[in-house]
Amino acid sequence: MASDIKLAEAPPSYDGPGFQATSFDKIIGLARANSLWPLPFATSCCGIEFMATMAARYDIARFGSERISFSPRQADMLLVAGTIAKKMAPVVKQVYLQMAEPRWVIAIGACASSGGIFDTYSVLQGIDRIIPVDVYVPGCPPRPEQILEAVMQVQELAHNESLRRRNSDEYQKLLASYSIQ
Repeated sequence: MASDIKLAEAPPSYDGPGFQATSFDKIIGLARANSLWPLPFATSCCGIEFMATMAARYDIARFGSERISFSPRQADMLLVAGTIAKKMAPVVKQVYLQMAEPRWVIAIGACASSGGIFDTYSVLQGIDRIIPVDVYVPGCPPRPEQILEAVMQVQELAHNESLRRRNSDEYQKLLASYSIQ
């Protein structure tokens, strides 16, 4: 059974007796990818599916995300699950702004992604109207396996992201398009 255990792949490096040398970007990417701290912003049925993702059967801790944070200042992955009313939009944006860089966002379910079946004046038609989204999870509600797949996609983004990408002009323009300084 020991062969079933999958370890994080070491970054490309120069190895020698008693040392291993690689780039700083690769080590930081490996650390970020395997220690994502999620902040769940769950408002409806998708939140229940996220709770199942944390339980023993699916166990989000296998991916380094066992420390669920309810403080935006100690989280780097925002999971928005469920319907977001327009009155709640400023709160979601404030939570996003309080998170430290680098930060990633997952829109869980049809409601967070596009408003779902609630095409009404009071429901935000997708959180990407107020904050940038990295991964969308389809479904109403999505299965826990889909949420885990989204976490793995964010891990891939974190692992391969350059340390300087967040300082790039392209990223600053993206934030400016959301009126984020």
